[in-house]
Amino acid sequence: MTDHAVLSLEHVGLRIGGARILHDIALEIPVGEMLGVIGPNGAGKTTLFNVVSGVVRPTEGVVRLDGQDVTREPIHRRAVAGLGRTFQTSSLFPGLTVLENVRLAAQAHAGGAASVFRTPRRTDAATRVALDALAEVGLERRADAGAAGLAHGEKRKVEIAMLIAMDPKVVLLDEPMAGVASGDVPAITEVIRGLHRGGRTVLMVEHHMEVVLGLVDRVAVMHHGELLAVDTPEAVMANPAVQSAYLGEAV
Repeated sequence: MTDHAVLSLEHVGLRIGGARILHDIALEIPVGEMLGVIGPNGAGKTTLFNVVSGVVRPTEGVVRLDGQDVTREPIHRRAVAGLGRTFQTSSLFPGLTVLENVRLAAQAHAGGAASVFRTPRRTDAATRVALDALAEVGLERRADAGAAGLAHGEKRKVEIAMLIAMDPKVVLLDEPMAGVASGDVPAITEVIRGLHRGGRTVLMVEHHMEVVLGLVDRVAVMHHGELLAVDTPEAVMANPAVQSAYLGEAV
């Protein structure tokens, strides 16, 4: 991890109608950091990801990606600039195979025309990238399986493989354990650890506290659309304000 901020939020705010959804979010994420974003439902975590990824434009403040102001850039331009994201619900094409899904991501990153009407060749560049990405998440043997028949944990791995195939600088993981069977959580945790170990900057929203605390460098705690604390896992767990707001006597 370096001191260079690959992603920065400068006093970001969002109002919808008369409601304040996000307020004065100021955050810098250095290259190579893994940051966990925690908080109860309604705290603004997914909204924050929507602002960073371009799904929603903030009404206040600036979002910078690798020093570039992307506040008003659409989703696809942020992707080209190096931002990748998974969502809480599956984003796979169920009628395609595992390989075809990841290959489409590789084609999109390479700027080629994506086609689902021809069988991927094992020798073309996009297919090689896709196979390497599947190997990184441990699914190379499932390349020809239909996406619709995958277990939920396997779908999460394919989504991460699609991100890897697009070679992002910054990865946003929105509740990667949502809907995953408890027995699959350790394997996906290791995939995320490998994603980070490969030098990528990772932001993760996750309700599984043991997963977050075992993976991240820092934790950002959200409360009613504001950042309550940003610190190491140990410092956040010991913070009385965090304990009062979220964790209560269980801490």
